[in-house]
Amino acid sequence: MLLGLTIRDVVLIDRLTLAFRPGLCVLTGETGAGKSILLDALGLALGRRAEAGLVRAGTKEAAVSAEFAVGRNHPAHAILREAGLDGDGETIVLRRLLATDGRSRAFVNDAPSSVGLLRELGDSLVEIQGQFEQRGLLDPANHRVILDAFAEHSVDPKALAQAWHDWRVAREHEAEAARFVAASREEEDLLHHHLEELQELMPEEGEEDRLAERRTLLQNAERLAETVAEAIGELGGNTGAQAALARAARRLERARDRAQGFLDAPLAAAERAGAETAEALAVLEAAARELELDPRELEKVEERLFALRALGRKHQLPVAELPALRQRMTAQLAAIEEGAENVEHLVRATAEARARFVAAAERVSRARGQSARRLDDAVAAELAPLRLDKARFRTVLTPLAEADWSEHGCERVHFEIATTPGAPFGPLARIASGGELSRFMLALKLVLADISSVPTLIFDEVDSGIGGAVAAAVGERLQRLGTCLQVLVVTHSPQVAARGAHHWRVAKRLAERDTVTRVEELDPNTRQEEIARMLSGRIVTAEARAAAASLIAGGRA
Repeated sequence: MLLGLTIRDVVLIDRLTLAFRPGLCVLTGETGAGKSILLDALGLALGRRAEAGLVRAGTKEAAVSAEFAVGRNHPAHAILREAGLDGDGETIVLRRLLATDGRSRAFVNDAPSSVGLLRELGDSLVEIQGQFEQRGLLDPANHRVILDAFAEHSVDPKALAQAWHDWRVAREHEAEAARFVAASREEEDLLHHHLEELQELMPEEGEEDRLAERRTLLQNAERLAETVAEAIGELGGNTGAQAALARAARRLERARDRAQGFLDAPLAAAERAGAETAEALAVLEAAARELELDPRELEKVEERLFALRALGRKHQLPVAELPALRQRMTAQLAAIEEGAENVEHLVRATAEARARFVAAAERVSRARGQSARRLDDAVAAELAPLRLDKARFRTVLTPLAEADWSEHGCERVHFEIATTPGAPFGPLARIASGGELSRFMLALKLVLADISSVPTLIFDEVDSGIGGAVAAAVGERLQRLGTCLQVLVVTHSPQVAARGAHHWRVAKRLAERDTVTRVEELDPNTRQEEIARMLSGRIVTAEARAAAASLIAGGRA
């Protein structure tokens, strides 16, 4: 609810601080005292349109701040968090500064913000019926939400939205699969051709490296064979190292007995060297046999290597990725073959999801229809006492074409009114009189009070053109509304003022150089005097005071 309002340099107000309370709060005063200025100032804090003319003459800047107490589950917390601001506090302060050139600055909890955020928060905290731009109940975009909230548990918007989401996802999967199959069919022949080339060549993992190494070996095979043959010649034969080592070993062996062990080590070394030489010779001879290659092998290796590289260039891939490409193409062709069957399956799944959504939407439509009739009857019961007995209210559910269905269902919800007998129904905003509109909004608000997320209601001109029993009925209903919401009403009606739980009087006072608006909270005595003034005019009579006391007592009963 609205806790306090601080105003500086707005039209006739120089400095003003007001503290508000729960229940019905009434503001009274003579015409021109500045009651509308209070609402203009509050509108600034709520993000409404700013006009340079609101800045008090002789000053540079107007400033207004409004402090609100908010419950933990109030939508304002989510709005703050979405804007990147702290949304966990128990109070919210909206502040607006307006310069003489019409430019303004906005603050939320002392943090600079946009006027749009100020307005979004303001719309969630206060609803004004009267001279301001109408939102809330008058906005058809809100009517479905209002009806669903009035329906309580008979309408489950979350279940309907989930069914819509499931259907939408199923449609997207079906469309994606159909697009894939259609595109793939166009490429099927080309895929078959490419896959035949890959199947014919059958590239293997790491094959390019192995072929390149073999090619290098084959290119150098002749020279390598010559080198190996020369090495064999150096080691083998009668003049080779192997024969020389054998002769050296025999000579050492013949002299061994005379050497008294001195030649044992050289002999062993010569024998080892002979053995190593024999092994080296065997390895060289094996290498020589391996180098006795097919003269056409180099041609075959190069032909295979060049074919692989050409295929890689064709597909703009490294040769190493050709085996994976073959697997992908095989999978793509398999998917094309299976695609039509998969699309048929998804078509069935989409139809089933649609049927579930339609069933959920039909349940919601039935519940909305029943709730609409209850709402219409409840509003009609409130109209006659408010001198709106000729008006008729109805909730219209208009079926939508399937293309316009949404997560909210298959119909559009809007409220309509006919103000006179025989007149056609039309939008709520067609009511021309501000007083009639405010009283009609009062009737609606009474019916919808338990579901409202807006904690503060402000009525302006709600008593315009009425008096007597009708004014008393308006006051009684405002008082009743004040038991569950904070209600602020600007009124000229003593019957309405007498119903207030709290009362403020707005008056002009002559200051040092100019006239300023002052607001005074009234105690029981001054309140009775103010209501007596409203009854009798400038000269307050004893009869007026007695009547005022009677009205106040009746309001407490």
